[in-house]
Order: sequence, then C-alpha cells, then structure tokens
Amino acid sequence: MALSITFFAAPPNLNSTLSCPLKTNCLGFLQLLKSKPRIRIRRELKSAAAMFPDNLVVSDVMAVGLSGGVALSLLKLWEQTAKRGLFDQKLNRKLVHITVGLAFMLCWPMFSSGRQGAMLAAIIPAANIIKMLLIGLGISKDDATVKSMSRFGDHRELLKGPLYYASTITLAAVLYWRSSPIAIAAICNMCAGDGMFSNTITSANVLPYQAN
Repeated sequence: MALSITFFAAPPNLNSTLSCPLKTNCLGFLQLLKSKPRIRIRRELKSAAAMFPDNLVVSDVMAVGLSGGVALSLLKLWEQTAKRGLFDQKLNRKLVHITVGLAFMLCWPMFSSGRQGAMLAAIIPAANIIKMLLIGLGISKDDATVKSMSRFGDHRELLKGPLYYASTITLAAVLYWRSSPIAIAAICNMCAGDGMFSNTITSANVLPYQAN
C-alpha cells in the first residue's frame, strides 16, 4: 500500500489577513493595562460612579443638594405628623429613626466613591448634629422637631438618642463610606434594628439570664 502525503503551502500574506480574535483581544487588554497606571484606572472607576464623571466637584455638590432635600423632606413630613398628632409620639419617633438614615444611605450612589464624596455626604448628618445641639441646649426652639424626635416632649432628650443617631451616621460616612460594608451594616442595624425595637418588656420576652 502506497502512502501519499500531500503538503499544502500557505499563502505568503496569511499572517496579515488572518488573525485569532482571542489573541487580538488579549493583546489589546494587556496593552491597555500597560498604558494606564493603577492610579489612573482607580480615578476613572471613581468618576464612573458619579452623576457627572467629567466634573466630580459639581456632581458631588448636586448630590449634596438632592440628598439633603430628601432628608429634609422626610424630617418635615414627620414633624407635621407629630404636630397634627396623627401618630403616637413614640411611634412617630421610630418612623423618623427608621426612614431618615436609610433614605440618606440610599442616596450614596449619587456621590463619587472617593474621599471627596464621603466628606461632602457627611455634611448632611453633620448639619443635623448642629441642629440637635442648638435645640437640645435650649439655644433654639423648635416644638415640631422636639415632638417628632423625643419620647416625652423634653427638648433635652435630643442630646441623647437623636444626637447619637446623627453622629453615628456622620462617622460611618467619613470613616468607612460606601467602599466598606461596615458603614452599611452599622446604619442598617441602627435604623431598622434599633428603630423597630420595643422598649416595653414583659414577662413573655425576658431572657432567661435576666434576673429582674
């Protein structure tokens, strides 16, 4: 039996006309990584998360205005419900506790992911800290705010829970921001968990190790 072997000659310009798409894409990706340093890539990722990537300052300032408007609208809503007596005072306080912090956290994606976005976002709860201090110390008077955030209608109560509430959100935004799950977990636990906690303790829900 004769074995015949046939050789095929490739055209001389085969390399110029045919190429592997996978090889081309991989080489292009590697060249992209080599051409852009890591700092530039991180900067582009941070700007891509903002509303206006071309100008992060304008984007963050607009985010402050929108987020502040959302937080202020919620505060004014619960102040009016407390003023009109639509809900029990303790229930109204819990509604403030649950909604304001979570709504503010949901506005975080509007800010840039860098330190600038964190500092500008923290202005909103920081302004509430100043408000709590002024009302709680008696320097300023706001009966609607006192009714919506206190248990018994005493303005000095704002120096405790409401002040700690605003301080925690401010520190979470400044220290951890949205790049860490610690800030999200802390705010969710404080707003939803503590907000829905009932201060009424009965014999049915006392833990076994609680003597009294």
